[in-house]
Amino acid sequence: MKAARNVLLGAAFLMATSAVGPGFLTQTVVFTQSLGASFGFVILTSIVLDIVVQLNVWRVIAVSEKRAQDIANQVLPGLGYAIAALIVLGGLAFNIGNVAGAGLGLNVLFGITPEAGALVAAAVSVGLFLVREAKKAMDVVAQLLGLLMIVLIVYVAIISAPPVGQAVVRSFVPEKVDVLAIITLVGGTVGGYITFAGGHRLLDAGVKGPAALGRITRSAVAGIGVTSVIRVFLFLAALGVVSQGLPVEASNPPASVFKQAAGSVGYALFGLVMLAAAVTSVIGSAYTSVSFIKSFHRQIERHENGVIIGFIVVSTLIFVAVGRPVQLLLLAGALNGLILPITLGTVLVAAYRKELVKEYKHPLWLTVSGIVAVLVLAWMGVYTLVTQLAR
Repeated sequence: MKAARNVLLGAAFLMATSAVGPGFLTQTVVFTQSLGASFGFVILTSIVLDIVVQLNVWRVIAVSEKRAQDIANQVLPGLGYAIAALIVLGGLAFNIGNVAGAGLGLNVLFGITPEAGALVAAAVSVGLFLVREAKKAMDVVAQLLGLLMIVLIVYVAIISAPPVGQAVVRSFVPEKVDVLAIITLVGGTVGGYITFAGGHRLLDAGVKGPAALGRITRSAVAGIGVTSVIRVFLFLAALGVVSQGLPVEASNPPASVFKQAAGSVGYALFGLVMLAAAVTSVIGSAYTSVSFIKSFHRQIERHENGVIIGFIVVSTLIFVAVGRPVQLLLLAGALNGLILPITLGTVLVAAYRKELVKEYKHPLWLTVSGIVAVLVLAWMGVYTLVTQLAR
C-alpha cells in the first residue's frame, strides 16, 4: 500500500516539479511585473486548463495502457513519430535552460561559475539514473525537493506582505488580460513533455487500467495542486515586492524578488529554490523525453537509463559550450503551448477508439471541456505566434 502511494505521489510531484523549472520562476515574476494583481486571473485560467488537460491525458493513457506516441500512431499512422520529435526537441531546449538554472543556483549558494555549477548538477542528476532502483529514487527526489520549494516560497511570500485581497479580487475581475501570458503559462505547466510526465511514470510503474482510474485522477489533480500552490505563492511574493514599488532586476527577476523580500537570506533561499527547481526539471525532462522514443526501438527501452543520461549530458554540454539564449525558455514555452492542442486533440480522438480503450466510457464533461480547451489553446497559440512575428 505504501509503495503504491509513493508511486502516485511520485507521479504527481514528477509532473509538478517538471513544470516548476527556471523558466517557470522567471515567467511568473516577469508577468507579475507587467500585469500586477491581474496576473491572478491568468493563473486561475491556466489552472482550469491544466486540470482539463491532465485528466484527459492521464486517463486515456491509463485505460489504453499505451504511451502517448503509440496512441498517436494508432490514431493516425506517423503522428506519434512527429509528436515524439517535437517533444524531444522541446525537452532538449528546456533542459538546456534547466541545467543553466541549476548552475545559477549553485553560483548563488557557493560562488562557483554557472558553467561549473551546471556540470555539478548534471553529475548529481546522472548519478540518480545510475542507481539500481532509479525510478523509485526519482519519485523520492521529486517529492523532497518539491516540498522544499513550497516551504521556501511560502516563507518569502509571507515576508513580502503582498496585497492578498487585491490579488483575490483581480483573479476574478482582472483590469487587463494578456493572452501571451496565458499560453506561456499553460505551455510551461502542461505543454510539451510535461503533460505526459506523470502519466508515463504511472504506466511504467504498472498503475493502469480502468480499476486504477480513481487513483490516477487523484494523482493528476495532486500534481496540478502542487504546481498551483508554488505558482500562487511565487506570484504573491513578487506582487508584494512590485506593489511596494521596489525595483526588480531584468537580468534575474526571481532572484531580485527574493532579495528584495528577505535580504541576503532571501537571496540564499533563491539559490536553493532555483537549484531544486532546476534539478527536478532536468530529471523530469530527460525521463519523459526518452519515454517518448523508447517504444520505437527495443535497444532504447533496454538501455533506457543510459539514453536518459546521454540526454542530460548533451543538454549540459550545449549550455557549457554555447550558453543559453535569453529567449530560449520563453520560446520553448510558447512552442509547447502550440504542441498542446495537437496532443490533447489526439487524446480526445483516442478516447473514442474501441481498439484503444476497449469498453471504457470517457466522461462527457471531460470530452466537452477538452474540446473547448483544444479550441481555446489553438486560437491563443496562433494569436500569440502572429502577434510576436508582427513585432
